[in-house]
Amino acid sequence: MKHQAYSTVRNDSRPVIFEPVPTGPQYSTPKNHPLTTPLPSKRKTATMSTPTRRRLMRDFKRLQNDPPGGISGAPCPDNIMLWNAVIFGPADTPFEDGTFKLVLQFDETYPNKPPNVKFVSKMFHPNVYANGELCLDILQNRWSPTYDVAAILTSIQSLLHDPNPNSPANAEAANLYRENRKEYVRRVREVVEASWE
Repeated sequence: MKHQAYSTVRNDSRPVIFEPVPTGPQYSTPKNHPLTTPLPSKRKTATMSTPTRRRLMRDFKRLQNDPPGGISGAPCPDNIMLWNAVIFGPADTPFEDGTFKLVLQFDETYPNKPPNVKFVSKMFHPNVYANGELCLDILQNRWSPTYDVAAILTSIQSLLHDPNPNSPANAEAANLYRENRKEYVRRVREVVEASWE
């Protein structure tokens, strides 16, 4: 049995050719026919293909394949824009043996703008605010899109080793660091012990 093609005219006067689809038990719809092939999920494609998300996946792979000493970090299983990280206190500093937890919150401006980073663990440091946020130049006016998560975490680890009391976020810690190092070390050791809990 032959099926004839027929045409119709669109508003722009160009003919459109329709090919009837044969039906009946002797016919089966082809696997790749437009009526049987599901459309790809737009939602999944949109959420997984942004430049920011691709960059964060590269950052994560780098951290897995070539982790800097004393730091670790990974995105939450259901949200690549939210990361949990751990920095181990540098050796030969008052922070030695500490295990300090942080969260990094990214948005679609990364890597052109830095993430929001804060300590979840209690911290006593000249450059860390009471709410855990940091006063660190690379997270503010000296940010560069070349920095990745590993660079951020190593910079924070270096800050623990070498605080900047001239740009204090915690005035008490900065004053003790400058004027009473013994008391400063005692207060830091308290937060180190608290980090073990």
